[in-house]
Amino acid sequence: MKKVILLLFLPFSIFAQKFSSAEINRFKQQAQRVNIIRDNWGIPHIYGKSDADAVFGLLYAQCEDDFKRVEMNYIEKLGRISELKGESELYNDLQIRLLIDTTEAKADYQKAAPWLKKLLNAYADGINYYLYTHRTVKPAMLTRFQPWYPLLWTDGSIGAISTADLSIADLKNFYSGNLVSAVAVPKLSDHQTGSNGFAFSPKITASGNAILYINPHVTFYFRPEVQVVSEEGLNAYGAVTWGQMFVYQGFNPYCGWMHTSSNVDVADVYAEKIVKKGEKYFYEYEGMLKPVSEKKITISYQSGNELKKKTFKTYFTHHGPIMAKRDDKWLSLKSYNRSIVSLIQSWKRTKAKGFEEYKQVMALKANTSNNTVFADNKGNIAYWHGNYIPKRDNQYNWAKPVDGSIAATEWKGLHAVDETVHLYNPVNGWLQNCNSTPFSVAGLNSPKRENYPPYMAPDGENFRGVNAVRVLDREKKYTIDKVIEAGYDTYLSAFEILIPALIKTFEYEVKPNDSLYNQLKAPIEVLKKWDYHSSEHSVATTLAVEWAQKLSPVIQRLYIDQGETDQVENTKRFAANATVAQLMPPLVTVVNDLTKKFGTWEVAWGEINRFQRLNGDLQAKYNDNEPSVPVGFASALWGSLPSYNSRYYQGTSKRYGVGGNSFICAVEFGKKIKAKSLLAGGESGDPSSKHFNDQLLMYTKGKFKDVLFYKEDVLKNAEKTYHPGE
Repeated sequence: MKKVILLLFLPFSIFAQKFSSAEINRFKQQAQRVNIIRDNWGIPHIYGKSDADAVFGLLYAQCEDDFKRVEMNYIEKLGRISELKGESELYNDLQIRLLIDTTEAKADYQKAAPWLKKLLNAYADGINYYLYTHRTVKPAMLTRFQPWYPLLWTDGSIGAISTADLSIADLKNFYSGNLVSAVAVPKLSDHQTGSNGFAFSPKITASGNAILYINPHVTFYFRPEVQVVSEEGLNAYGAVTWGQMFVYQGFNPYCGWMHTSSNVDVADVYAEKIVKKGEKYFYEYEGMLKPVSEKKITISYQSGNELKKKTFKTYFTHHGPIMAKRDDKWLSLKSYNRSIVSLIQSWKRTKAKGFEEYKQVMALKANTSNNTVFADNKGNIAYWHGNYIPKRDNQYNWAKPVDGSIAATEWKGLHAVDETVHLYNPVNGWLQNCNSTPFSVAGLNSPKRENYPPYMAPDGENFRGVNAVRVLDREKKYTIDKVIEAGYDTYLSAFEILIPALIKTFEYEVKPNDSLYNQLKAPIEVLKKWDYHSSEHSVATTLAVEWAQKLSPVIQRLYIDQGETDQVENTKRFAANATVAQLMPPLVTVVNDLTKKFGTWEVAWGEINRFQRLNGDLQAKYNDNEPSVPVGFASALWGSLPSYNSRYYQGTSKRYGVGGNSFICAVEFGKKIKAKSLLAGGESGDPSSKHFNDQLLMYTKGKFKDVLFYKEDVLKNAEKTYHPGE
């Protein structure tokens, strides 16, 4: 055992798998067919002879910018986090292993079409060549990347795992035998993920060209900015998730696509009737007993100075893996969490030459987690709510477990694209989605809820959606700059409901002789004069946001299931019925907390809402004593279109941004592409790089840089030109 422990602490490079001379020669030959030009913002523009060459260069460049994030995304999707972080991650890994079968991914790779296999090989070779040429880089685990790794997810959003309402706690309860009410995860109050997408048709733009606004809201530094070009027709610019081989949200010379997170029902839970005979389990189906399949899954985990292993006996019905037990019934999950078709669709959309070709790509029906906002150079704008949508019997509520013992609850194929909620070229000239209902996507010209089954669009309205509809209808001559201005509207629409309720309750129910009156009179006056826009110098924003976080959690619930009430309606109901006891004590707490921390409750929002990037660690450590800059934006939860999610950390008196606006881009499709973009912080994950924080101040002010899409412009602004490996 002592020898094993010793070996575990030797440098990973000792164990690195050697690359053969044939592999190294192949890497070097392909590298010579790739040129990487880094512009004056450090953005990599990758030019390859073939699509595969471009992919090779793309992955090499990503590793240059942040290999740690590339590697960690695949460690997670392989279900191997426990090997780094210990036993606490066992059930997260088990969930991945139940839903994503590496054996199937390997089989898909072997049978992939030749064109796709070339891309997959180039993906692995690009990363492996980076590791070969950067001997000082010590991978946390993955010393050789495999070409089947990109087949470990569905639609390209690496974090998108569909489990219906089944949680890690459910999984732990079932497979550990120990009942737990919840699994501890970091709680981010006042936090909302998701994205905004806007499209504008020629009828409301000054130039007569369509404009697309791309605004993903993700964890900071999750999506770098890239351009990938080949002599086989590839020319895509935009955001790529670390380790992806394609531009996820972006544009080409013909069209652009923006994905927002969708709540379309793509995974269902089946209540199975289990019978045990001897040591074997069976489940009822159409009056017969079928054997429950068993599979042993062994997961390694770090424990002190050694790796230990835990083996789970897992169970499956034809619906999928057993993930929970409730009311004495085993619950299986039917889902679509890994697919070669999804990767094909993700790649092909980057090469679509306009609306008709993009619709053909959508017809692959393999995108499980995204809505799509689209625009092209012919002036078309379009919206699709989801894409992969199983057909179901409408007599069942698919947000709840359905009876797994009858054939009536089986899926009946997939809905055709034109059967899903969609809208093409609305008469108002704009489209928006903010992870909100599709039934406000074009204001009064939106699709009608009654025309679609409930499981197809359970998403409710949120305050970003409310704000977007209000903002986008104001302008009739949009330019790129006016689109950016609209996307940076800081109106917090939730507070036009919450603050009047607070003021009314204070004025009518809190008497001057009440101790609450003197404590809150001055703060209430500040809130009374507020225009509901967040800003760096606003004390009202500080009071409102800190107060709202302490109110009923019902007003923070965003994603809903079939038949449930959405965030906007819940907030209206809460405000209409809220009592003194619900509204006033939270504000007293805020006033007292601010006074204790800062000596006064009159603290401007930018004083406590900060942006800090000190290092390239995956888990940032924030520190009040280190440099940071003020940010005037607030969480999307309250309606802010420029989302900025911040939180307190142990030992901090100030809030630090963790996510929200990440890669933002406005693009106009004329005879030539015109675009402006912005990143949180900068392109590089290396603190020693000048591109680690060169966009930080621009980010806090919403000041965009010009996108260099054409090679002549890239060359004029080139900072470094090289082949991979040089």
